[in-house]
Amino acid sequence: MKCPVDGATLVIADRNGVEIDYCPTCRGVWLDRGELDKIIERAAAYAPPPPPQSYERSPESHGRDYDPRYDGKKRKKKKMSGFLDDIFDF
Repeated sequence: MKCPVDGATLVIADRNGVEIDYCPTCRGVWLDRGELDKIIERAAAYAPPPPPQSYERSPESHGRDYDPRYDGKKRKKKKMSGFLDDIFDF
């Protein structure tokens, strides 16, 4: 099968029982009928491990973890790899 974008031959990869056609030059991804439904079902079934239990600490207790350079704003955590990352890792 040819890539509709650049005409290169598509490579077929089987990832966790899902057949994915992808273009090695433009990195486009194409799915056969029903493959997207499989991905959605399996991604919904994936349950990440529960976060570690934390404890409450009063703001006045500056322990060894205190850093005056920290402004107290929450930062985005890096996304944990999961089912979808495993499928689309080419």
